[in-house]
Amino acid sequence: TTMHNSTNDNKSTSKKKVVAVVGGGLVGALNACYFAKRGFQVEVFESREDIRQAKIVKGRSINLALSHRGRQALKQVGMEDTIVSKGIPMHSRMIHSLNGTQSPIPYGKKGQYILSVDRANLNKELLSAAETYPNTNLNFAHKLLDWSTETGAMTFVRAEGAKEEIQADLIVGCDGAFSAIRKQFLRQSRFNYSQTYIPHGYLELTMPPINGEFAMKPNYLHIWPRNTFMMIALPNLDKTFTCTLFMPFEEFEKVTTGDQVITFFQKYFPDAIPLIGAEALKRDYFRLPAQAMVSVKCSPYHLGDKCVLMGDAAHAVVPFYGQGMNAGFEDCLVFNEIMDQLNEDFSAVLPEYTRVRVPDDHAIADLAMYNYVEMRAHVNSKLFLFRKYVDNFLHIIMPRTIIPLYTMVTFTRTRYHKAVKRWHWQEKVINQGLLFCAAVSVAGCSYLLVRYPPNMPNIPTEQLWSRLQALKSPF
Repeated sequence: TTMHNSTNDNKSTSKKKVVAVVGGGLVGALNACYFAKRGFQVEVFESREDIRQAKIVKGRSINLALSHRGRQALKQVGMEDTIVSKGIPMHSRMIHSLNGTQSPIPYGKKGQYILSVDRANLNKELLSAAETYPNTNLNFAHKLLDWSTETGAMTFVRAEGAKEEIQADLIVGCDGAFSAIRKQFLRQSRFNYSQTYIPHGYLELTMPPINGEFAMKPNYLHIWPRNTFMMIALPNLDKTFTCTLFMPFEEFEKVTTGDQVITFFQKYFPDAIPLIGAEALKRDYFRLPAQAMVSVKCSPYHLGDKCVLMGDAAHAVVPFYGQGMNAGFEDCLVFNEIMDQLNEDFSAVLPEYTRVRVPDDHAIADLAMYNYVEMRAHVNSKLFLFRKYVDNFLHIIMPRTIIPLYTMVTFTRTRYHKAVKRWHWQEKVINQGLLFCAAVSVAGCSYLLVRYPPNMPNIPTEQLWSRLQALKSPF
């Protein structure tokens, strides 16, 4: 095949270089478009069958929230409008409290929203887009067995068991959190790697339409925060909601019968039972076991001028900031920008990509972990909501000085690690400001009380006490 001979071609026509993208998921398929657009010969290798032909799409389906970073990456290859037209805008979170009241917390300023997109459909669209380039081949049912760091030769095993050896000028590992490409990195000296499983698992349930319409308000990301666990729901184009229950594995293990499921939901998510349907709930809860969630960090992202990692292969994150896909898509965009700056010279581009991208991906992995605590617990606290309002209010009156962390992460391309730095600085400033205001208020009130003592009516102590008690009663 041309792939084998291409390395003998005249090197100056770098346009004939072969780029092997391992993994045909979201990041792999988008990357194929980027490299093909630059004129490389692109070979995509995916271990699964073609999901566009598959009867049932296997794999995760946590709904995805597409935001600014991902959109910018799609825009570069002319895919933004296609994808956005099939997404559902979510302008606010909708918090469901235990007593059934719902309160919205907007994501940003008026007009700012994130998009609920369907993972399988997005993947199909990106694969089809990659295929429109004449210099791209999609190879399905190719599972990577091994590859050589010296020569860049890869060995794949086909569905029928046959082995195939492929040679490429650049290998791009987009093969997910359990990357086979990354295995070779682990054998290198001074390669840092860590993976952390959180104690929570997730389980997906479907909330069907009611009389052909959404069962809840559609333009929201619905959240049921319950301290140690929570449920979220995102809208789909077919008028269903995908509900995801996040809960410690030990809690999942306690629920073993259909009746226990209903009891559990009656206790924590009573308003969801009629919407999902008691019978469906009993059935679907046991359809699949709860899935684990892993956070992966590593560094460097490249090996010589031969291989580079992107997406979950480089940085799997827990799904609590809605940035996993957006960060993976931004990897493609950042790599593309560096290719422009350094003239497609892989020996310069790869180390620069590691230098630029590692601190950002580590920062978003940490933020996702932080948000994992925040979403379950803090959204219930009055102080947290008060701080959200203070941040948003300050952002409105000083849009350049105070930018909420969520806004920087979701609605800008501010580098992740810079957003975190700036956030820590802002927290310090705002907290000092609030303390100062509180101190001034107390001093002011004390001064007024001393200067103008109020005329206190004579009220017997018992009466005062009963009045105070009345104030505390919830009704």
